[in-house]
Amino acid sequence: MRLVHGTEAPSSWVCQWAHLIAPGGRVLDVACGHGRHMQWLHAQGFQVVGVDRQPEAIAHVRTYGEALLADIENGPWPLAGQQFDALVVTNYLWRPLWPRLLESLAPGGILIYETFAMGQETIGKPSRHEFLLRPGELLSLCQSLRVIAYEDGFQPSPPRFVQHIVARRESSGDSSPVRLALSLEC
Repeated sequence: MRLVHGTEAPSSWVCQWAHLIAPGGRVLDVACGHGRHMQWLHAQGFQVVGVDRQPEAIAHVRTYGEALLADIENGPWPLAGQQFDALVVTNYLWRPLWPRLLESLAPGGILIYETFAMGQETIGKPSRHEFLLRPGELLSLCQSLRVIAYEDGFQPSPPRFVQHIVARRESSGDSSPVRLALSLEC
């Protein structure tokens, strides 16, 4: 039986680092699918906005927060001028979107990103190189942010090659500490 994207358990990476998001903060879930992260983040007290191009996915996630139906690969960015306390992106890569994502991250905001990396093509899908991160690519894309955590490699359960990053957009003169003590449970 094939799982519908966004119905599986929330990513352990997202759960591990969500405590860095400002309490009650506004979070954008990019390519939210059926809302596994929207649902979990909403339950943690965050204000959640999800965007996806699948009407059935958007219909499903409306109970967790604001839901936007948009083709972010072929249409205009539906959140122009808006900034968020956090962006969550999992199992999704569209390189031309990076400038919009970074513009959407408010000063002090947290980026939690996880997707497939090179090597994945040797064990399964996605296998097309345009959907796989090159070694160190997330670090390079986040060079304007303060990187808090980064991983690149093979994970055995489920078997996959991934890159993860958590990064913070510093605000000018910001000396507030990064909160590393608490981890939320999935």
